[in-house]
Amino acid sequence: MFEQTFKNIDDILHKDAGCSSELDYTEQTSWMLFLKYLDDLEFAKSQEAELMMEEYKFIIDEEHRWSSWAAPKTASGEFDHDNALTGDDLIDYVDQELFPYLKSFKQRADNPNTIEYKIGEIFGEIKNKIQSGYSLRDALEKVDELRFRSQEEKHELSHIYEVKIKNMGNAGRNGGEYYTPRPLIRAMIDVVQPQIGETIYDGAAGSAGFLCEAYDYLRQGGAEKRKLKTDELKILQERTFYAKEKKSLAYVIAIMNMILHGIEAPNVIHTNTLAENLQDITPNNQYSICLANPPFGGKERKEVQQNFPIKTGETAFLFMQHFIKSLKPGGRAAVVIKNTFLSNTDNAAIALRKELLESCNLHTILDCPAKTFLGAGVKTVVLFFTKGEPTQSTWFYQLDPGRSLGKTNPLNDDDLKEFVKLQKSFADSDKSWSIPFTSLDQSTWDLSVNNPNTKDEIVFREPSSIIEEIINLDKESELILANIQKVFS
Repeated sequence: MFEQTFKNIDDILHKDAGCSSELDYTEQTSWMLFLKYLDDLEFAKSQEAELMMEEYKFIIDEEHRWSSWAAPKTASGEFDHDNALTGDDLIDYVDQELFPYLKSFKQRADNPNTIEYKIGEIFGEIKNKIQSGYSLRDALEKVDELRFRSQEEKHELSHIYEVKIKNMGNAGRNGGEYYTPRPLIRAMIDVVQPQIGETIYDGAAGSAGFLCEAYDYLRQGGAEKRKLKTDELKILQERTFYAKEKKSLAYVIAIMNMILHGIEAPNVIHTNTLAENLQDITPNNQYSICLANPPFGGKERKEVQQNFPIKTGETAFLFMQHFIKSLKPGGRAAVVIKNTFLSNTDNAAIALRKELLESCNLHTILDCPAKTFLGAGVKTVVLFFTKGEPTQSTWFYQLDPGRSLGKTNPLNDDDLKEFVKLQKSFADSDKSWSIPFTSLDQSTWDLSVNNPNTKDEIVFREPSSIIEEIINLDKESELILANIQKVFS
């Protein structure tokens, strides 16, 4: 129903001089979607208040509501072209009046968890990049066709928005920066098995894929697939999901993605997670579960490194320390990290592996195949661990989908079924094995993935092919020598 509308919006933005990539299309669509969502939400709440004979206090002043400036309607409900701003007038209004008004909400909000604060934060970070007021008017009319008034509509919109995030993640950038493959996230959640009442945290949220998938999992009754009670739904909405994100665009997308999945006021904070000193993390800000795919390959400045006991410039290693500290005792984590973490010989990597193995039970390592993350040139593993008990044994699973992964052939849920099934009992198979803690080299704590079940087959070549290769090599040698001779003659 909405897919064509999104395509039409992209076509409009593609023709505008201010938008040059999939990143811009998603960013610009996001702020318009957010305001349309807010208008539909306020409309629904005002209707509910009217039924209860109560007065609803609108968040947005009437003159700045979507239905006043973006999509004014006539008395008959038709689009009011006579009173709709367009051209330079529309651009001037959006840039000089609307955005400054929305940005000011941050100062007026009671606390960061309110929708008012989120409005201020989003419009303090994002800019209108659409240069033509006529393009903006066309885009607004298309966005106005979208509806957020039923669960089915939100579900469909969330699905299309996820596709946009996926495309954006592959728009000439590191695919893992914005988009972690959803089948991988779902498998991670299936292993961790969150429960209602537990808090779930991602300190490197990106587009909030982990929290959205965890919400869907719990909303459908978790592992038991049971119907949730009203108080459980309230816990799910308000006191379950927590996130931090450093980048402005990802922050806006994370909020919009969570809203579309059904979380009305997401607890996403726009901050550099690593700027927080580890000593400042107390039991009050620890979580039951950490799910994350932190950025890797980045370098952090010296002052940021001072926040951590194990000093390193590698962003992912700092995040690992942050996640361990952010877990409650007995808390569970599933974290994606590049596979070199398992074997790097620098002091920080060795110290971090020792810390992880001694303070947590690193019970499972999932070895992911190349191109699991489109656009990322590194191989990754997923670490599953429980805080507060030392590692006794680690179960490895080498994921092999039996084909080369790529843009047209991505990871799917079936690829991970065997992993999830075998992990429950840490069963051995051709692709899985266990290593006891006592067998690790205590000078390096090396955890390299070496499948002991792989049989090294020696393939003997046919004599005829060996002879043919020798003849070809001889011919190449003759040619090279002849050329050298010409130079000196």
